[in-house]
Amino acid sequence: MPRAWVVALTALLVLPATARSAETEPFTSPQTTVTLVSEAASIAPGEPFRLGLRQKISPEWHTYWSNPGDAGEPPSLTFDLPAGASAGELQFPAPERIEYGPLVNFGYENEVVFPVTVTPPADLQPGQSFTVRTDAFWLVCKDICIPEETSFTLALPVEPTSRNDGATAPLFAAAEASLPRPSVWQAEAGFEGDQGVLRLSGELLSPDTVASAFFFPAEWGVIENAAPQELRVGQGELSLGLVRAKGELPERLSGVIAVTDAAGSRSAYALEAPLGPVPPTASPANAAGLPLWQAALFAALGGLLLNLMPCVFPILAMKAVGIAALAGRADRTIRLHALSYVAGVVLSFLALAGVLLLLKGAGMAAGWGFQFTSPLFVAAMAWLMLAVGLNLSGVYALGGPVSAGSSLAAKGGHAGSFFTGALAVLVATPCTAPFMAAATGAAFAMPPAATLTVFAALGLGMGAPYALLAFLPRLARLLPRPGLWMERLKQALAFPMYGAAAWLLWVLTVQAGADGLLLALVGALLVAFAAWALGITQAAGRHGAWAGRGAAALAMLAALAVLPQLRAAETPRAVAADAAAAEPWSEARVTELRSQGRPVFVNLTAAWCITCKVNERVALETAATQEAFAAAGVATLVGDWTNGDPAVGALLQRHGREGVPLYLLYPAGSGAPVVLPQILTESIVLQALEPVARTAAQVPTPS
Repeated sequence: MPRAWVVALTALLVLPATARSAETEPFTSPQTTVTLVSEAASIAPGEPFRLGLRQKISPEWHTYWSNPGDAGEPPSLTFDLPAGASAGELQFPAPERIEYGPLVNFGYENEVVFPVTVTPPADLQPGQSFTVRTDAFWLVCKDICIPEETSFTLALPVEPTSRNDGATAPLFAAAEASLPRPSVWQAEAGFEGDQGVLRLSGELLSPDTVASAFFFPAEWGVIENAAPQELRVGQGELSLGLVRAKGELPERLSGVIAVTDAAGSRSAYALEAPLGPVPPTASPANAAGLPLWQAALFAALGGLLLNLMPCVFPILAMKAVGIAALAGRADRTIRLHALSYVAGVVLSFLALAGVLLLLKGAGMAAGWGFQFTSPLFVAAMAWLMLAVGLNLSGVYALGGPVSAGSSLAAKGGHAGSFFTGALAVLVATPCTAPFMAAATGAAFAMPPAATLTVFAALGLGMGAPYALLAFLPRLARLLPRPGLWMERLKQALAFPMYGAAAWLLWVLTVQAGADGLLLALVGALLVAFAAWALGITQAAGRHGAWAGRGAAALAMLAALAVLPQLRAAETPRAVAADAAAAEPWSEARVTELRSQGRPVFVNLTAAWCITCKVNERVALETAATQEAFAAAGVATLVGDWTNGDPAVGALLQRHGREGVPLYLLYPAGSGAPVVLPQILTESIVLQALEPVARTAAQVPTPS
């Protein structure tokens, strides 16, 4: 009995020491609190383990990355280890830009852990103690810089197998997630004079996935740290503009590129780019991957074709007759009238572009950049295509703007020519929505300057025939007279509109399933009824006008009421693309699988989340991870947030997340899930899986 009390008392005395053994006593100053921390509570002979220099930094102070930027010095550790032991290089998490006046430093604020791998000698015996001694130095800065240094001593027990410390393991998981990962893209770089370009190419790069990027050079004096890095993103490519510093250029440009994706997640990649000729910058692309020059060319051709539309041609023909009436007047007068008309067209398109840019700026946070992933937007576009087709087929007419255009076109002077161009754009817009959709589709995937360029090209294309008639007045006599051919052309152009509506409805079936398609068809029926009611009103005259317009208005209101009912359904096709062996996520399925004694891994992702896709490639879809999942019997469920699934959104909110990715590892049976970092590595997943796998082995499988 006394021996039992001695054992119990010894355990009580040892446990607190063991709990503290994975971290040293802190060095404390007004600027920092620094410790040496161990991931392992005990080590095994010859088995590497990780230590970390842990810095808790006071507000407004910062420490430094391996390349401190314009000023500063990185931290260092000098080890004094037992014979036969070795230590690797200090590892640096991806830094942040820290601006101070005209200088830009690269470093850390708040808290950071610098990992380092230590390998003990293989001849250690269980029961011994492995003691690490190290001298640490770091520089901490605010308005002034203060060098700090101290020595740490950490003793770890030796056991036959190592054992991680539950309190410190999350620190190392977070530190590993913040370390730069190997780049998954091909890199090249070059300088000409002071200007240079760093270019990446490969999968996962697109205007829909990359929100911002910044390159941190590994060596001091290669580039100007404070200079802006102009980002250009195309389909499968990214480029950053760099400004050369005064230092000598190396053979290869090495460093870390930090990429923030459209979901707001930041991940970092280590890369080396051979220096050679200046690579081409990425071409801003539209949703179809068109470079700017091609999108502008298509816009100009589309603007040229606008003049064939029946609603525009009468104004163009009337102004052509006006040009012919100016015969005998000075060429300068004729050309100024032409320029006034073209100015009206181009400025009207630029005004439209300005409105679209305002909408884009106001709606990006709500997902405007991914508008075609919204079933509401796709259904509305399908209805618009249908309405345009019905207009071209003659079910109803939009004659008011044309009449207004005629009165302004008849107005004399340059003002009349200018407003004629503006109203030509007005009447062209509803009649030629597919052309406008192509222009806006390109514009929304481009920077503002490129958007304005595309719309200016559209205006120049539309104004080109009138300018040609002005500079060559005799061509006006060759214009065909309005006649039956215009009506036939108008009716034929309706069928591409119906085809576009059909394609959009197919897209909707992928997003919202059969129920969503049914709702969209109901809305299309209401749009068609509204068009028919307007046509009856226009044919009936004054007495039936109010009844027909009222019926059309009620039908359109009913169609608008259908839109909020559209919700994106879970899409098996999108889920299958993410993981071949995965099932769609649901709360019920998680509960069912856990009750069967299986651990569950939940992957919340989205098609436009570049961090999600990189995590899947480098951490989740590797052979080692898949083998570990299979050995532990882990079921994988994928929650697709591409369409903003509200159930997935609710799960994100419960875990304090505003967006994807989110990774949850549920143990078999019951218990809270383990939340993995947003940036994954294979080792993070495997380490998180170890205790869950042990738990799964202990839970009996229901018979």
